[in-house]
Amino acid sequence: MKNVIVTLSLILCTSYGFAQNKNVQTEEKTTVRTIKDSDGEKKIVKKEETKEVQNIEFEKDAKNTLNKETKQTPVEVTSTTEVSVDGVTRSIDVDRSAYYELNGRKFEVAVDKAGYNLNNTNGENLGVLRKTSNNNYIYIEKKKVSVGYFDNEGNLILETYDPKNDVLIINKYIMVK
Repeated sequence: MKNVIVTLSLILCTSYGFAQNKNVQTEEKTTVRTIKDSDGEKKIVKKEETKEVQNIEFEKDAKNTLNKETKQTPVEVTSTTEVSVDGVTRSIDVDRSAYYELNGRKFEVAVDKAGYNLNNTNGENLGVLRKTSNNNYIYIEKKKVSVGYFDNEGNLILETYDPKNDVLIINKYIMVK
């Protein structure tokens, strides 16, 4: 009998420590895109996970009441995105894959295994964007190298130096919404 009481009290004491004091909501979204071009078929798997965590706190410290009022606490939202291209997986902060427009022409920025590709509407690769350590991008075209970044509206800004005229040429690719 003594063993039963000790066992029950031990179970009750340990299960009290596992009480949940947070509301946690997790949402996962997986998108698979298959691209066919002259190089063959590429499969891009994009996995986005959004996690919302909210602490549970009581409004008043009423010890002998069954139904206690909870107070509103801030919700912490974390979002992670993983992209797999040709078997190479990398984690990115913000996915900039979208359609953009410059001088009436439409372009696509598509994720690849090391950064992004800039393609025209026919799917032809015009150049590549590679991320630098200070959240800018280096854009490499056939005979041109530019520095690029994304502004607050999500537009792609490419700045190219013209050595003949000694000027900086700024092209703003506007995101198509």
